[in-house]
Amino acid sequence: MKEIIAIIRPKKVGQTKDALETLGFPSFMAVRVLGRGHQRGIAAELNCDLPPELQGQGKSGGMKYIPKRMLSVVVPSADAEAVVAAIIKANQTAQIGDGKIFVLPVDDALRLRTDETGDMAVL
Repeated sequence: MKEIIAIIRPKKVGQTKDALETLGFPSFMAVRVLGRGHQRGIAAELNCDLPPELQGQGKSGGMKYIPKRMLSVVVPSADAEAVVAAIIKANQTAQIGDGKIFVLPVDDALRLRTDETGDMAVL
């Protein structure tokens, strides 16, 4: 199994959810995160007012932290490439700040309710 972690733009979550659901993976976790990379901040990305401590300190076009969404989905190893391709297709704009994808191995999973393990626990 593989865990795929994607850091994406907040306004791309809906498209990503639809892409994953089309592939048969409707279950994932989404978390609001703040981060910083090469992007430094894009005003058009913000749909809310940030508190002063998260805004830039008078630097042109800069922000201390940039709001993103972190999605995590665990899939069978055989499906990992297709899931990554779907996430890329839903999120790639060729603009700075599109995000990152990390693919990690998962040794095992267990569904608490039924005691199913492995792929059956995540499907």
